[in-house]
Amino acid sequence: MATAFDEMNIGSGGVRLPYDQLFRWLNEQPQDALDYRRREAELIFRRIGITFAVYGEAEAQERLIPFDVIPRILAAAEWQKIERGLTQRVKALNMLISDIYGAREILRAGVIPDDMVFRNPAFRPEMNGQKVPHGLYVPIAGIDLVRVDADTFYVLEDNARTPSGVSYMLENREIMLRLFPELFARHRVTPVENYPDVLLETLTSIAPHTTAGEPTVVLLTPGVYNSAYYEHSFLADKLGIELVEGRDLFVRNEVVYMRTTTGPRRVDVIYRRIDDDFLDPLAFRPDSALGVPGLMSAYQAGNVTLANAVGTGIADDKAIYSYMPAVMQFYLGEEPLLKNVPTWRCREDDHLVYVLDHLDELVVKEVHGSGGYGMLVGPTASKIAIEQFRAKLKAAPDNFIAQPTLALSTCPTCIEGGIAPRHVDLRPYVLTGRRGTRIVPGGLTRVALKEGSLVVNSSQGGGTKDTWVLDN
Repeated sequence: MATAFDEMNIGSGGVRLPYDQLFRWLNEQPQDALDYRRREAELIFRRIGITFAVYGEAEAQERLIPFDVIPRILAAAEWQKIERGLTQRVKALNMLISDIYGAREILRAGVIPDDMVFRNPAFRPEMNGQKVPHGLYVPIAGIDLVRVDADTFYVLEDNARTPSGVSYMLENREIMLRLFPELFARHRVTPVENYPDVLLETLTSIAPHTTAGEPTVVLLTPGVYNSAYYEHSFLADKLGIELVEGRDLFVRNEVVYMRTTTGPRRVDVIYRRIDDDFLDPLAFRPDSALGVPGLMSAYQAGNVTLANAVGTGIADDKAIYSYMPAVMQFYLGEEPLLKNVPTWRCREDDHLVYVLDHLDELVVKEVHGSGGYGMLVGPTASKIAIEQFRAKLKAAPDNFIAQPTLALSTCPTCIEGGIAPRHVDLRPYVLTGRRGTRIVPGGLTRVALKEGSLVVNSSQGGGTKDTWVLDN
């Protein structure tokens, strides 16, 4: 594996320009001061209840995502390049999903194999021919990026179904402002605090054509036992909208209503944080107690907007991801501004042969996996783990893709006993409404806190950082 790009330091003791003031400030700080603020940040997070759950763990409700007090910094020019690439990619994603459930021109052209779509568990035949309000299937996207050198960001994966983590982006900034005002005074940092306003504006802009007056927007949560419930309640509060569960809504004459103390109130837009399977027991899983009976009938009648649309999970598939450069060329006639990580599709015989011969060098992922689960990192895996994965690949090659082990860039991170480089990725949030695409500068930087680890997921021991985009 190549040497990781250091986002702060350059050779011979030099520092990259975006980090100049931070470097100076760090040299002024005694280590115990950073340790004290790190502990103070943890206490604040615990006090306000920022936790997440890992299903199957006895102490799931008590888990905090570790927060690193040293920010990750991007120059304005770097962010502008990212922003252009994200806008292009999400435009293509919307076109792809619309086409898959519509004319299927991309399948007729043979760009993507039919069976990869129709046999995909995220494909929803209920959406065939279904028009969604304003043609926007993915108003909220989270695109995971990794950096490999001074000029190159790769898209690691697309999150078009129910992207999570934005609450941590907002809370991280609030904590940093509280703990490090003197560091902010040395930088012109682009704000992220307006994200809830931009999100609400996006959601109201995609209300159905049948909406009369100001749209009513709600956030639909599975409830308090969901691993991301904190985020659901946080966002509903920031947006100034009702946080509802399935039992709070009902459908009458193909219109969705919310139960209130003053009587039923029509609902126009549902920011849903429930997977497709559980949305409507009449359309999907009949044993679901989380959804709203009849919701799909209201949706198909065009009387309510679901954000994101049903069936968008098809774009989260890691095998579909591998076709995104061809997808952008097909719909936009453009080369991607943000490239994909080179990917081997194990469903293809020649790709499988290569992967089996190089398992100790590659990262192998389940095409429907998430959270860092079901993954092999060849260079750090034991011989036993590699052989177990080899058997999985031979038994069900369609379920896996493989990628080179990238040397993810590193950022300075506060650890026990000092400051050390740790690998990071970045999840910006892309909002697309009737008035176009908007991206709040920054996003959620996730950091692999274990030395040498490339796995940044919180469920695998990763933490988060505040992401600063400089306004200059």
